[in-house]
Amino acid sequence: MTVLSNKYAVDLADEMPTGMTPEAPALPPAAQAAAGRRPLPELLRAYVALTKPRVIELLLITTIPVMFLAAGGVPPLGTVLATLAFGTLSAAAANAINCYIDRDIDAKMRRTRRRPLARAQVTPTEALVFGIALAVASTVGFLLTVNAPAAAGAAFAILFYIFVYSLLLKRRTSQNVVWGGIAGCMPVLIGWTAITGELAWTPFVLFGVVFLWTPPHTWTLAMRYREDYAVAKVPMLPVVAGERRVIVESLIYTYATVACSLLLWPVGGMGPVYGGVAVVLGLVFLAEGHRLLKAVRAGVTGVHLRPMRFFHLSNVYLALLFTAVAIDPLLR
Repeated sequence: MTVLSNKYAVDLADEMPTGMTPEAPALPPAAQAAAGRRPLPELLRAYVALTKPRVIELLLITTIPVMFLAAGGVPPLGTVLATLAFGTLSAAAANAINCYIDRDIDAKMRRTRRRPLARAQVTPTEALVFGIALAVASTVGFLLTVNAPAAAGAAFAILFYIFVYSLLLKRRTSQNVVWGGIAGCMPVLIGWTAITGELAWTPFVLFGVVFLWTPPHTWTLAMRYREDYAVAKVPMLPVVAGERRVIVESLIYTYATVACSLLLWPVGGMGPVYGGVAVVLGLVFLAEGHRLLKAVRAGVTGVHLRPMRFFHLSNVYLALLFTAVAIDPLLR
């Protein structure tokens, strides 16, 4: 359910009234026919690709550990499986509908031009119906097998990602991933409420960790694909600001992320295992941020800054930190 990604064919945003989603150019009849004649295995792969499985992987990193923490040990297996199953459907729904919304720009970007809509493997209507069906199934599934608070959290995450991030923020402001990242923080609250049925300060601290982690994680990726975003007219921070400013702001958020991770120690009553891991990971994470800052101050630019090194390290940081969240209650 952590739903961070980039996308984007012909950008008609400037020709549409404010607030409307640009319509993608109609597919040539031959392409539409080809989409309808695809063998079933290829069609199934296309639908799976609409859900962006690699993005959904982050769901596991944040949801399961929080459930261990909420349970104070090993959570009920049935609740874990139901939460993961319907959480996956929730993230898949948001991603599929996002592909529908961003179909006009997906084909322009190197990272997204092979997505199903860009390649006419499915039609826009099929993608939208698929996404809506997944959204309904995930919300109802949570309601019937987990509880109402978890269902409400899942529905909120889908609606926020679609209407606030995809339709309102993404094409209008460089702060898109800052506030749009709220949707990606929801698995923490969903995992906690799935076990306890209510919210507390502890999951909100972890919510804060993911919220603060998202901008530097995404901005360093956007530095690598800056030209793609520029062509697609998506105002990511690296498109509208210089490399030095991007790195400085990323480092500020990195410090805030580490500070928030340490706040969990007293607030969540965490033990020395979590505390030690959080400190060591935080120092490594900050060291990589300072490496970027030192390089840009020395005049290094572009790919030579190696922003993807920070991006990949940020993934490792979050995975190991949440692993410590899961292990800590087992050792107390």
